[in-house]
Amino acid sequence: MPNMSITARNSVAATSGLSWLSIVRLGLVQAALGAIVVLTTSTLNRVMIVELGLAAVIPGLLVGLHYGVQITRPVWGHKSDTGRSRTQWILGGLALLALAGTGAAATTLLFEHSFFLGILAAIIAYALIGIGIGASGTSLLALIAMKTAVERRAAAATITWMLMITGIIVTSIIVGAQLDPYSHERLIAVTAAAGIVAFGIGLIGVAGMEAKPSVDQKDEDASTSSFRESLQDVLQDQEARLFTLFIFVSMLAFATQDLILEPYAGLLFGMTPGETTSLSGTQHAGVLLGMVLVGVSTAIFGKRYPGLPRSFIVGGCFGSAFALAALAVSTQSAPLWPLEVNIFLLGATNGAFAVAAVGTMMILAGKGPKSNYGMRMGLWGAAQAIAFGLGGVLGTVALDIGRWLTASDALAFAVVFTIEASLFLISAVVATRIGQHVATPSATLSNAAIMPGE
Repeated sequence: MPNMSITARNSVAATSGLSWLSIVRLGLVQAALGAIVVLTTSTLNRVMIVELGLAAVIPGLLVGLHYGVQITRPVWGHKSDTGRSRTQWILGGLALLALAGTGAAATTLLFEHSFFLGILAAIIAYALIGIGIGASGTSLLALIAMKTAVERRAAAATITWMLMITGIIVTSIIVGAQLDPYSHERLIAVTAAAGIVAFGIGLIGVAGMEAKPSVDQKDEDASTSSFRESLQDVLQDQEARLFTLFIFVSMLAFATQDLILEPYAGLLFGMTPGETTSLSGTQHAGVLLGMVLVGVSTAIFGKRYPGLPRSFIVGGCFGSAFALAALAVSTQSAPLWPLEVNIFLLGATNGAFAVAAVGTMMILAGKGPKSNYGMRMGLWGAAQAIAFGLGGVLGTVALDIGRWLTASDALAFAVVFTIEASLFLISAVVATRIGQHVATPSATLSNAAIMPGE
C-alpha cells in the first residue's frame, strides 16, 4: 500500500513470499527457455535428418551433448544457494541460449558445403546451449523455491511448468507457420527472432525478483556450506535418492521418443517441416491438458484419496507406455493412422505423470537441515539431463541400426517405440514407491491446482 513503510513491506513480503503475479512473471522466464529449446531439439533435429539427409545419430549425439553438459547443474545450483547473483545466471544463461540456438540453426548452411565444418560448429553451438539451459534453468528454479511461501511452492512449480509448455505450444504454432516454404535462411531468421523475443520476456520476468526477501530462514545456513557438504546432505535423504532414480528412468523413457517423432511423421506420413513442428505443438497441448486434469482432480478428491498423486504418476507412466505401443502399431498403418490423436494422447499421459512429480518435487525441495533448494534442483536437473542425453542417443542409434538391419523405416520405428513403452513400464514400477515417506502429498498437489488471483 502507498502508506506502508519499506520495512513493513519487507516484513509482509518475508511472511507471504512471492505474489501470484510475481510467480507468473518468473514462470514466463521458463516459458522463454522452452520456446528456444523446442527449436533446437525438435525442428532442427528433423531438418538434419530429412532435409540434410544426415544419419539420425548425428542430431541425437548433438542433443546428447547439450544434455551431457548439464551434468554440472548441481554446481550452478550450489552457487545459487551460496548467494551468487541468480539474476545474472538467469539472464546470462538465457542470452547464451538464444545466441547458441541461432548458431545451431546456422550450421544447416555449413552442412550443405562441408560436413566437417558443419559438425564442428554444431558441437560448439550445442555445448553452449547446454550451458545456457543449465545456468539459467537451475538458478530460476532455486529462485522460485526460495522466494515462495511453503504453501505456494507446489502451485508455483505447476504454474511455471504449464507456462513453459504454453510457451512451447505457442512457439511451435507460430514457427510452424513461418517455416513454410522451408529454407535454411528462413530457419535461421525465425530462430534468431524467437531468441530476441524470449530474452525480452525473460528480462521482464526476472526484473527485481532477487531483491525480494526470502521466506526460509535456512537460506543463510546454506550459504556457508561447501559443495561437498551440500551434496552429502541431499544424498542422505532416502526420498531424494528415490526421486532421483524415478526422474532418470521416466525421463529416459520420454527422451527416446522425443527426437524421432518429427522424423517419423516426415518419413512415414509425408509431413513438411512446418507440419511436423505443429505436430510437436499438438503433443504439448496434450501435456498441458494432462497437467490441468491432474491438478483439478487432486484438488477435488485429494483429501478423500491421499494416494491419488502417486496413482497419477503411475497411471501417467502406464498411459505413456500404451500410447507408445499404439505408435508402434501405427507403423504398419501409416499414413492412415490418426497420428494427431495418438500424439495428443501421448502428451496428455506425459503431462499427467509430470505434474504429479512436480508436486512431489516441491515437497522434497525444502527438506533437510539446510536450505539446499539449488542443490536439489540441480541434482534432479542433472539426472534429467543425463537421461535425456542418453535417451536421445539410444533412440537415434536404435533407429539407425533398425533401418540398416531391416531396410524398413516402418519396422525400425516400431522397434524403437516398443523399447520406449517398456522403459515407461519400468518407470511406473519405480513410481509405486514414491511418496511413501513424504508428508501430505495430496495437499501439495491440491495447492498446485490454485490459479493466480485465487
